[in-house]
Amino acid sequence: MAIKKKFNNFDELLTVSDLPVLVDFYATWCGPCKMMAPILEQVNQQIKGKLRIVKIDTDRYPQLASRYHIEALPTLVLFKNGKPVGRIEGVIQPQQLEERLNSITKV
Repeated sequence: MAIKKKFNNFDELLTVSDLPVLVDFYATWCGPCKMMAPILEQVNQQIKGKLRIVKIDTDRYPQLASRYHIEALPTLVLFKNGKPVGRIEGVIQPQQLEERLNSITKV
C-alpha cells in the first residue's frame, strides 16, 4: 500500500531519499493508469525496502510533467540520487517491470 507523505517540493523528495524513487506520472481519468495501479502495488510488495514508489498526478502538477517531458500516460521514471536513470511508458506487466527495474537499479 502506498504511503502518503508531504514534502516541500519534488526535488526534496528525490534528494532526501536513501532509495531509488520510481515516479508514476498518471492522471485520474487515464484508463491505462488505473490498470497500472495494482501492478505497482504488486511490484512494491516484491521489492519492498529496495525502492520507493511515488505517484504524481499530471493534472495537479503539470510543471513536473513538462519538466520531465511526460507525453504519454502512464509514464514511470526511475530516479537515483535525484537524477532520472530510466523511463517506462505505458502499461507493463509486473514481471517485466521487476526485470526492467532490476536491470536499471540492481534491486
